[in-house]
Amino acid sequence: MQYSTFTPEDLSSRLSGMALDPAPEAASPPQSAAGRPGHRMKRPARVFHNIDADSSDPMSQPIIPHDMPAPYDAAAAVAASAPTAFVPTMPEMAAAAAAMAPSVAPSKHAEYNSTIHPVGAGAGPRVDPDQIPSVVAVRELNQKYYTTHMYPTMEKLCPPVAATEYCAVDQGSSNPKFGRLTLCSVPASADVLATTHLPLGLVLQPLAKLRPDEQEIQVLDFGSQGPPRCNRCRAYINPFMQFAEGGVRFICNMCQFANPVPGDYYSPVDASGRRIDRDQRPELNLGTVEFAVPKEYWKVNPEPMRYIFAIDVSADAVNKSLPHLTAQAIRRALYGPNTGLPEGCKIAIITYDRTLHFYNLNSKLSQAQMMVVTEVDESFLPLMDGLFVDPEESRFIIEDLLDRLEVIFEDLKIPEPAFGAVLDVAFQALCKTGGKIIATLSALTTWGPGRLAFRDDPRQYHTEKEKGLFAAENVYYKNWGHKYAEAGIGLDLFVFPSTYVDLATVGMVCELSGGELFYYPNFVPQRDGRRMIAEVNSAVNREIGYQGQLKVRCSNGLQVSAYYGNFYNARPAGDIDLGTIDEHKSIVVMFKYDGKLDAKLDAHFQSALLYTTKDGQRRIRCQNFVAGVTTQVKEVVKFCDEDALLAVMAKEAVQHMTSTLLKDIRAGINDKCVQILASYRKHGATTSSPGQLILPEALKELTILLLSLLKTKALRGGNVNSDVRVFSMRLLKSMPLDDMSLYLYPRIFGLHNLQETDGYVDESTGQFKMPAYVRASLSRFDEGGAYLIDNGQSCFLWIHRRANPNLLKDLFGPTVDKLEALDPYLNEFPEIDTALSRQVRNIMAYLLDRRGSKALSIQLARQEFDGAEYEVSAMMVEDRNNEAMNYVDYLCHIHKHIQLVNVN
Repeated sequence: MQYSTFTPEDLSSRLSGMALDPAPEAASPPQSAAGRPGHRMKRPARVFHNIDADSSDPMSQPIIPHDMPAPYDAAAAVAASAPTAFVPTMPEMAAAAAAMAPSVAPSKHAEYNSTIHPVGAGAGPRVDPDQIPSVVAVRELNQKYYTTHMYPTMEKLCPPVAATEYCAVDQGSSNPKFGRLTLCSVPASADVLATTHLPLGLVLQPLAKLRPDEQEIQVLDFGSQGPPRCNRCRAYINPFMQFAEGGVRFICNMCQFANPVPGDYYSPVDASGRRIDRDQRPELNLGTVEFAVPKEYWKVNPEPMRYIFAIDVSADAVNKSLPHLTAQAIRRALYGPNTGLPEGCKIAIITYDRTLHFYNLNSKLSQAQMMVVTEVDESFLPLMDGLFVDPEESRFIIEDLLDRLEVIFEDLKIPEPAFGAVLDVAFQALCKTGGKIIATLSALTTWGPGRLAFRDDPRQYHTEKEKGLFAAENVYYKNWGHKYAEAGIGLDLFVFPSTYVDLATVGMVCELSGGELFYYPNFVPQRDGRRMIAEVNSAVNREIGYQGQLKVRCSNGLQVSAYYGNFYNARPAGDIDLGTIDEHKSIVVMFKYDGKLDAKLDAHFQSALLYTTKDGQRRIRCQNFVAGVTTQVKEVVKFCDEDALLAVMAKEAVQHMTSTLLKDIRAGINDKCVQILASYRKHGATTSSPGQLILPEALKELTILLLSLLKTKALRGGNVNSDVRVFSMRLLKSMPLDDMSLYLYPRIFGLHNLQETDGYVDESTGQFKMPAYVRASLSRFDEGGAYLIDNGQSCFLWIHRRANPNLLKDLFGPTVDKLEALDPYLNEFPEIDTALSRQVRNIMAYLLDRRGSKALSIQLARQEFDGAEYEVSAMMVEDRNNEAMNYVDYLCHIHKHIQLVNVN
């Protein structure tokens, strides 16, 4: 599909990579409303705290969702028009002028009191659903604010809501996209923390993607000596280390140890103790920097990444056209537009069924040579010279092989893929260099080493034996996961099952190696092939590192207690090994107290990721985070980061799925919610009427988000296929905060009631204007409407059975005037010359530009037509479904138990 594209002169640099249909008319661009950059402000000595809220400030008041929009107006859609693009000023990231710091921001400092009458026998709650906390309203308020304001990392305390699109200015504490603390005001002691019942953790996303208008990470080279470090705790130099004795010593902000300054790093200081050269030292000004490291940090000689494509060509794969689709995906990843492969990288291609097929791709050959290994129980590499080749040098050979793949295996159709043998030979090929494996799998591995048996038995659901279905059955795969992580190898596995494939076992290698699992149940090539090709392309070309090790340090009085995520951790609280880590992976670090924090000092946290970039450079990505210290329970709760808290609770819950019954996990989440809110009511609330459910402003959406967590496929009640549960479990373990926010509470908006300016750039702000969002309840849907429901993993197009024929024509063309005329395998909007079509395609382009690791491909969910309607219904988390309460009932349930806790 071809769209008219705005040039950078017509659109802000943040939107320059998108393909948007132009608006019908053009207007002169106005001046920026965001303010122009100025000089850098002096960093405050302490983290900024402001717990006083202005009750007259509308931003600090409870948010009421907007009224439902009017039904679709075909005449208005035809006449739709929008302003032209606007170019905002590109900020200089070294500056953090006072103009960037807004005078009014979405408040996190007020209490939210929702009055609920006590629930007695036979009595029901009298609660207006429109008056209870709304995730949609909070998201829209945050987005509206950060559309015209930046987020300075040292001038505010709580970061924006995770689903917000915002620009951060690094002032010494790292961009929240790289990491967020659950508590932005850290308790001074374990007793204070225990009183709140809140966890203290850090959600890291070390390779997170930044916006084009945010400052790029600077790479610093200190030569053979490496970067300056504390001699006691080994923390790296950062903006919070102070210089003393005329600049000859620096005081570590983690352990307070006085270190001698290396001679070649010395600089005089001024009267205030500030280094004269501070402004020329990025490591003393920015929270995130990278250090080029000397050879003692190398595991092996670093080189550009090597990729192995392992393609399943067994009978099930051929029947689903997987060899053909995988060949298209590889071609697009290697030779398509915007390829991110570094110069000097090498690739290899292996195919497999019951046997293994290797290909000599040497550029001197006329075509690829196939070599077959039949003894899969004792696999070996039949060649090394010609196995890995430069994709540009051997392009003719590679493309010729990709063209012939489907033809080679279309008549063989050998069942039972020997996936275990593929893991063995891939390790032999990459063990000395590290690298990435992109593999496909279509059926249960019942042949060769690591063979598996069908063990999914619905009779075991809701019993003690169900836990075993979520754990690896065969230690073979766990052992390979350990070896991959230690050798710097990662596995991304694309699974296309017709039935059970034991994801708990085969996916263990992905989890331990830092890779990712892609799951396509009920795969239909015509519908899902486009999505699969896009996701393979993303897996190959996204920002990625390999041979990684992660170390997290913290202030005296704290220590690391646990990690959650996709990695191999030989020691529970020690360094973790990452075969690979990419821009879409997050890791949770949990802390515990081994002493007390000084309330006069800030709490500091530093993560150091040692890794090799995909272009072969060995680096340390160093990220620093700072928080205030308090002895007040109220202050701890009021400065809690709800998104980070939810991520910690979700990852901790799924971590226990192999050892705890699901019903006990669900009960534990409910109990935790009650304990947190009951503690705040007792120790922090200013009012204590028994008829009120008191929710702190910082946690007012906690109940609906935890209810959403309970309704995920990993944790919900009812009979759910174990493969489906395991996939959702692994997703929650590794997904970043913005993806998790959408996964738990989807983005929903109507297409039948778009405003004239939706789908275009707002001339007053220079930002793309999205439609108004709808709360996740079918009761909020208009009769005759059409809605997009996007949870970051899947995108459904729900259309009411009595949709206006004019709406269908405007979206899908003049021949489509009823639901039956739609192609059930439709996966994208056609290019139609209507105002509505242009708006919708612009919106889809905008969402695609901000997508995570999963492609944006729509799936039809026509009311009373498609089975996908069940999936849409399950995503309506405010309704009663998935054997769980609706939102209002859940609030009343939590309130009742809070009252019981306070009585006791």
